[in-house]
Amino acid sequence: MKTIVFIMFLFGLTVLSNAQTIALQETVIELNNTYLNAVNADNAAECVKILEEKVVNYNRELTPLYNEVYDTYKVSFYIPEGKIIAVYNTDGKIIRTIEKYNNVRLPLIVMQAIAKRFPNWGIISDAYHINYHCEKDTVKQEYKIKIKNENEIITVKTNETGMFL
Repeated sequence: MKTIVFIMFLFGLTVLSNAQTIALQETVIELNNTYLNAVNADNAAECVKILEEKVVNYNRELTPLYNEVYDTYKVSFYIPEGKIIAVYNTDGKIIRTIEKYNNVRLPLIVMQAIAKRFPNWGIISDAYHINYHCEKDTVKQEYKIKIKNENEIITVKTNETGMFL
């Protein structure tokens, strides 16, 4: 009887020691979260997302460009598909950016607008421009698209919603 009670006691301790542990996700407060929300990085092409993540995660202490004397400093980021010129303040917050990407995947709504307005035309190339400014709380997104029909080539501009400019 003593052994049964002892075994039950050990079994109870074993069950308690293997209790479930719930791991909570880390909460990160990002300084430049407003930039990511403004440029709508979730719907962007993969190369755009990669470069914008580099801009957001930029560590100012690792660069010789950072100087506490000036209020802002400019950093350029490049990949083969595009570039971003970002201006940071002394706290590391993104003040403004100028972005340009070549031949990125166009959003579906932009492709549908082109197909509707220019049937029988094919897309040759495109350029995607983004201008962001935190103090004006504005983001300007624009696509310049070259399209071709037989021997005729024209360039059209649209915004991110497919509205022609």
